[in-house]
Amino acid sequence: MGEKIRVGVLFGGRSAEHEVSVVSARSMLAAVDRDKYELVMVGIDRQGRWLTADDAQQLLASSHVEAEGLLPVALDYLGGRELVAQGRGGERQPLDVIFPLLHGPYGEDGTVQGLMELADVAYVGAGVVGSAVGMDKEMMKRAFRAEGLPQLDYQVVRRSRWEREADAVLDELTARFELPVFVKPVNMGSSVGVSRATDREELRAGIEEAAAYDYKVVVEAEAKACREVEVAILGNEAPRASVVGEVDPGNEFYDYGAKYVDDNSALYIPARISDAAAEKVREMAVCAFRSVEACGLSRVDFFVGKEDEKIYINEINTMPGFTPISMYPKLWEASGLPYGELIDRLIELARERHEDKKKTRTTL
Repeated sequence: MGEKIRVGVLFGGRSAEHEVSVVSARSMLAAVDRDKYELVMVGIDRQGRWLTADDAQQLLASSHVEAEGLLPVALDYLGGRELVAQGRGGERQPLDVIFPLLHGPYGEDGTVQGLMELADVAYVGAGVVGSAVGMDKEMMKRAFRAEGLPQLDYQVVRRSRWEREADAVLDELTARFELPVFVKPVNMGSSVGVSRATDREELRAGIEEAAAYDYKVVVEAEAKACREVEVAILGNEAPRASVVGEVDPGNEFYDYGAKYVDDNSALYIPARISDAAAEKVREMAVCAFRSVEACGLSRVDFFVGKEDEKIYINEINTMPGFTPISMYPKLWEASGLPYGELIDRLIELARERHEDKKKTRTTL
């Protein structure tokens, strides 16, 4: 065998989705081929501090993960414009690729991706533009609208306006929407800060909750009598879509508890929709992927009418979860690509994109 590929795995992060990221990292560790990859685990704590090896291991502590054999980490990128790992003998070795298993702000929103660009290192997933647009639900919805992708009605409320004139905002929203509606922070994932409002006071409370997580809040019409379906996308210039899966939430809606805590939601792979609807959803998912300039991977979520099978796009997630119950790896496994091979392909895509970037001139 040749020399192992050194992969830096970023996990944790200064985000309300910190725990989801840690579980994703544990899942990847349990499945990755240690004969092929040399892993450098880079923990980021809730305050945004990048952790040394021992502290990173504490974040990963789990009886289900064998953490021995990992490289200790010492990162340097400002001096030599590269990310390097401190080897056991004290040698400094450049990282070949970064796998940013970070969810939410300060990880999935283009900030860390900008750091990777400055360090000139290959990394898994969307670049700065795709990550930023995919994270910001307002900009994401504008990109979808530009491509003609059907969406439910929505309105964005800025926290500054809410703090000045909450009652006027409520009047405006209750006049525009038929309750119930969903309230979400614009820059957040994993259903953190999301609520369903059935009356004016719940709407007020929902906006207050969502505004605690972001300076913009989106209020969306409810998808009535619809199935929630999801598609996994894999690729760069020629992305392909997985089989369509369906989530039947165990809670009132597919909230944080249903996704990561309660384990009471039913998953159907393939989704309980017609072949024609499934093919249309897959086509729209690829269109959505391209519309935000995503690459590598994404999961695209839709609503499909139970009776008329009318399709509405919900959102795109440019760094979907890799937890044991996450839909992204499940969908690819059902499409014939097991977890370990999926990791291999994502790393290949990252390196291919990095090589392609080298064709771009940076000097006159």
